[in-house]
Amino acid sequence: MSQPIRFFYQGAVREVSNASPTQTVLQHLREELHCTGTKEGCAEGDCGACTVVIGSLENGALQMKAVNSCIQLVPTLDGKALFTVEDLQLADGTLHPVQQAMVECHGSQCGFCTPGFVMSLWGMYLKQEGTRPTRCQVDDALSGNLCRCTGYRPIIDAAMRMGDLPQVPFDRDALAGRLASLRRDSTATYSVGGQAFHAPRTIDELVQLRAQHPSALLLAGSTDVGLWVTKQLRELGDIIYLGHVDELKTISDGAGTIEIGAGVTLEEAYKALCRHYPDELSEMWQRFASLPIRNAGTLGGNVANGSPIGDSMPWLIAAGAQLVLRGPRGERVMPLEDFYLGYQQKDLQAGEFVQALRVPMPRDGVRLRTYKLAKRFDQDISAVCAAFAFRFDGDVVTDARIAFGGMAATPKRATAAEDTVRGRQWTETTLSAAMAAMAQDYQPLSDMRASGEYRMKAAQNLLKRYWFETRQDAPLGNAEVNAFAVRA
Repeated sequence: MSQPIRFFYQGAVREVSNASPTQTVLQHLREELHCTGTKEGCAEGDCGACTVVIGSLENGALQMKAVNSCIQLVPTLDGKALFTVEDLQLADGTLHPVQQAMVECHGSQCGFCTPGFVMSLWGMYLKQEGTRPTRCQVDDALSGNLCRCTGYRPIIDAAMRMGDLPQVPFDRDALAGRLASLRRDSTATYSVGGQAFHAPRTIDELVQLRAQHPSALLLAGSTDVGLWVTKQLRELGDIIYLGHVDELKTISDGAGTIEIGAGVTLEEAYKALCRHYPDELSEMWQRFASLPIRNAGTLGGNVANGSPIGDSMPWLIAAGAQLVLRGPRGERVMPLEDFYLGYQQKDLQAGEFVQALRVPMPRDGVRLRTYKLAKRFDQDISAVCAAFAFRFDGDVVTDARIAFGGMAATPKRATAAEDTVRGRQWTETTLSAAMAAMAQDYQPLSDMRASGEYRMKAAQNLLKRYWFETRQDAPLGNAEVNAFAVRA
């Protein structure tokens, strides 16, 4: 029996019983609720005009996250709260401090992108709790919003200004109570037009559903699948949603590894990882897509998708991460690099799904680095993504792991280059030999992001950057490497 979608919206619980399981939240807002403040620009999660804030209970704690409504599906709202730009105006008719700051700082010109900027800023406003944000925090909060006419300076000014205006409290406890009353204790199924959307609550329920519906699509953050709907107009068939399985959202440290559940968002996963790898992964955390995408997408989804240009897999492979799979026969653990058999081909047995990732803790003598090359700093797909993890004994490389994205049909190790450096002194001569050996490892393709020739040259030069940063004689820091690159 189909159960209605229930979510908290504009002060009341709304039930939806007849929307298509693949209707987006943006479509529902504009076409069904006639709330047109939220705009559609790109319909792929790139421009931010559609930004809304979603409230949800995650393992008992209230989370408020800015996401792209254009690629989120309506059934994923079940048990959650939806906030749009229409919700910000105060009861007495005055503007919220976020909106007032935009007015005072002249942060809007044509106004099309403004609601999205306002909602991203409101998401940051809730986090800051009255404290003034740093410029870095502002840039990160707005990384998923594009403005084509005003320019960013007055918008950034508004972000700094909003904390100086009289504070408007937000009753988190009241919202958490309302969401707790919407929580379901077992699998909910929403069905319209012969298409079912299953939302299990436990891993055991997920295993059972996967066995019963082997061809159903597994959906996590919808940051890729959403585009199948909006851009490719694909029929998805039955869907199994992972977003309500709390057991997939855990992070634990122990036995020399960090274990991250497949349902942990990219934002939370990188936050946890950067506590152990602050120098190695902080830039990747900042540059991975945008904050709204990281708030929705999951590390497990990024890995399970298996895109050859995914940014997480190269460094995970270089670090020696293991994948935990779950199926009818229990758990199965494998090195991540063994999971990818070919383009969009994975070593998944019948009924299996990704349950977690195990990332090794930092180890003595191992130097991990990862680098991303793209046309933009934020919100861009890599042309090449590189990762290196060498173990050193003095100036000798005792072990080497090199992995790249964007160089082959799958994220792939450079085994010939690894063999070239293993057991040798880490000198410029060794570096040159390894750079030459990479031609045996990769034959990159040309596409709209980069030519094959550029990719090979860039990959070799990234290995050279790693050498500059890890050589025994006068290693360079990030600032020095960047300055050297500018001079070159």
